[in-house]
Amino acid sequence: MADVNPMEAVPLDVRALDEVVDFTSELIRIDTTNRGGGDCRERPAAEYVAERLAGAGIEPTLLERTPGRTNVVARIPGTDPSADALLVHGHLDVVPAEPDDWSVHPFSGEIRDGVVWGRGAVDMKNMDAMVLAVVRAWAREGVRPRRDIVIAYTADEEASAIDGSGFLADHHAALFEGCTEGISESGAFTFHAGPDLPVYPIAAGERGTAWLKLTAHGRAGHGSKVNRDNAVSRLAAAVARIGEHEWPVRLTPTVRAALTEIAALHGIEVDTTDPDFDVDALLAKLGPSAALVEPTVRNSANPTMLDAGYKVNVIPGHATAYVDGRMLPGGEDEFRTTLDRLTGPDVDWEFDHGEVALQAPVDSPTYAKLRAAVEKFAPEGYVVPYCMSGGTDAKQFSRLGITGYGFSPLRLPIGFDYQALFHGVDERVPVDALHFGVQVLDHYLRTA
Repeated sequence: MADVNPMEAVPLDVRALDEVVDFTSELIRIDTTNRGGGDCRERPAAEYVAERLAGAGIEPTLLERTPGRTNVVARIPGTDPSADALLVHGHLDVVPAEPDDWSVHPFSGEIRDGVVWGRGAVDMKNMDAMVLAVVRAWAREGVRPRRDIVIAYTADEEASAIDGSGFLADHHAALFEGCTEGISESGAFTFHAGPDLPVYPIAAGERGTAWLKLTAHGRAGHGSKVNRDNAVSRLAAAVARIGEHEWPVRLTPTVRAALTEIAALHGIEVDTTDPDFDVDALLAKLGPSAALVEPTVRNSANPTMLDAGYKVNVIPGHATAYVDGRMLPGGEDEFRTTLDRLTGPDVDWEFDHGEVALQAPVDSPTYAKLRAAVEKFAPEGYVVPYCMSGGTDAKQFSRLGITGYGFSPLRLPIGFDYQALFHGVDERVPVDALHFGVQVLDHYLRTA
């Protein structure tokens, strides 16, 4: 590719707008359902993106920890060899979808009435397609970015990431040499906080993952007999205590910034450092905007699975449950101490899977450029920082010293509940949103 000053680069070519739609639809048609426990095969999707990268003169590397669980990594050299590299990553797997529950088949990739339908349309084959469309446009235009861009398409994000970003970070760190920052899913989408209040939240933090296994032991016996050592009763009591627990407020710098900026949009001035600051009272005044921050002002633990017994008249000797816990940065000790107390002496708990909480600065040059890219194409919008309630592959890449931001831009119409479609029924994305996203992403990556 010829050296082109990214600030003077020509606008994204119209072919990229067609390709981003085609790529999204075609990737959806490749069923990469991740059912957990290793039950997934991302290789067909990995080969799809690798072929299109190679067609743009970008050499892809395919890597597997487990046969069929394929990752793709490629590097686009920048014009400034002294600049830090930027990681752009997206996962290829998707969560399960039951066809009978959907209006269209979840793996049809159908394009209807200006909308692309199917599992992965927002999580996150849309972003995978945007990246492909951008770098292929660059190849046609002769564009090179200022800094090296490392592209990673990963496996297994919807489970433990052991076959995906965890494997890449632990065993192929050299491929990410020089990367100091990264961007990926769940940011820069339109959140309609009111009729004339389109908000674009950029993620600058994630709660840590704490998937827990609880085990209660007791004395097996006949269901008709008195049994004070009933494992099911012990487990049920512990699960109820966890489900009913009110976690204390814990405000991180990212969440404080989000609260301050979102409140200002509603004409409310707040001081989150005031000892008398009442976050719940503020959230009650923010209307729909509260949904952006309410899940991230506390740790949380939600019981999700129960497993006990094998016959109605037999008291089992043990019972198990699973809990989806999430921890804010700095809240790990509180989380452990609280779980010890809530489970009590008769129930053991352990991490079934755990990952760190993340924070990224909102006063950094990178955040400023992300904000500017959105504002260029959505001048009517209001960009704010926020913390994700869940997590992404940025957790694993943080092991390499890479600071992650959530940035997969989409301009969405009023009434389009983007967040509800993550892992939901009838997942879909408007074509116009993809066109907006690929232009914003192109502009940011050229100027990063």
